[in-house]
Amino acid sequence: MTAILPGAIIGFLGGGQLGRMTAMAARSMGYDVHVLDPDPNCSARAVASKTITAPFNDVNAAVELARGCDVVTLEIEQISKEALDAAAQYAPVRPGSASVYIIQDRLRQKRWLRENQFPVGDFREANDSGDIEQAVLEMGASIAKSTHGGYDGRGQVRIGDPSDGATAWNTLGKRACLVEQMLALSFELSVLVARRPNGEMVVYPASYNFHTRGVLTWAVTPALVDNRYLQQAATIAPAIAERMGIVGLLAVEFFVTKDGRLLVNELAPRPHNTYHHSERASACSQFEQLVRAICDLPLGSTEILKPGAIINLLGEVWLQSSPPNITQALALNGTRLHLYGKTEAREGRKMGHISAVGNHAVDALGNVI
Repeated sequence: MTAILPGAIIGFLGGGQLGRMTAMAARSMGYDVHVLDPDPNCSARAVASKTITAPFNDVNAAVELARGCDVVTLEIEQISKEALDAAAQYAPVRPGSASVYIIQDRLRQKRWLRENQFPVGDFREANDSGDIEQAVLEMGASIAKSTHGGYDGRGQVRIGDPSDGATAWNTLGKRACLVEQMLALSFELSVLVARRPNGEMVVYPASYNFHTRGVLTWAVTPALVDNRYLQQAATIAPAIAERMGIVGLLAVEFFVTKDGRLLVNELAPRPHNTYHHSERASACSQFEQLVRAICDLPLGSTEILKPGAIINLLGEVWLQSSPPNITQALALNGTRLHLYGKTEAREGRKMGHISAVGNHAVDALGNVI
């Protein structure tokens, strides 16, 4: 492989906050940035020298982006396979369509994980309300999930009784869905892997994560949990990245159940909310790491220089008080504000985050919550 050196142009399929923060890292390394996103006012627009406004399934727009770039990456997995394959005719697309195609469908992803003998919770495919009812009869209390989209707790219905199957089916739009057994959880972890085209990989220490109604509230690294879970997670995550042939980043979310099992929850082939603290805590942030990986440059160190934590700032903060009073948060030692340039606040919308470092993980977390 030939390295794609500073001065080249990186194309982003997706211009949300992940694209914005990665583009900022790319800019600091000397790269130019082009973006494709359906929103003409997307977060990354302010960082890009060219923005194409088009849907993620627009093949012609994807080709236009790729024609003007030396390498293309993505910050959201819901890019159509046709668009990814078309773009790949004109520039390397990293990660490629094969791995993204598996990940972008929750049912396809779960099947792949099970077929490749990675640990997952029990699940069923449902193609009608009767299938949901049968799944709940067999597994007990469950969660029905849309196969595509539906991030941050959306597109999910909790089902406690088989008789609720019809309601869940209607709520999810009467489309094929994934039904997962409800698990008694002890805690949640994630592990981030970076992989170059030649197969070289680095693995970030695990992040300990806390969610509220399906949305990440805060995350902290290092994760202060039993070392056996850390070792298992640090073994499974790169094995998945290698088996899939990921080039770029792969975030692996894990559940740890009350009966002691470590299970893969979901995969993301991009930067991840649970590793925003890597900008402060790690020798190389996840955003710079993605640039290094897709440009076939030496990967950066994942060493934790200082424990770090983040807390998400959702639209509710702005709806309750606009502009929000962030003075008190920034008065704490070691805190920083990261806003995503979004002009419209909505309930549940990620508007930014606050990061902090400390001498201990508990100190860093205490500075943001």
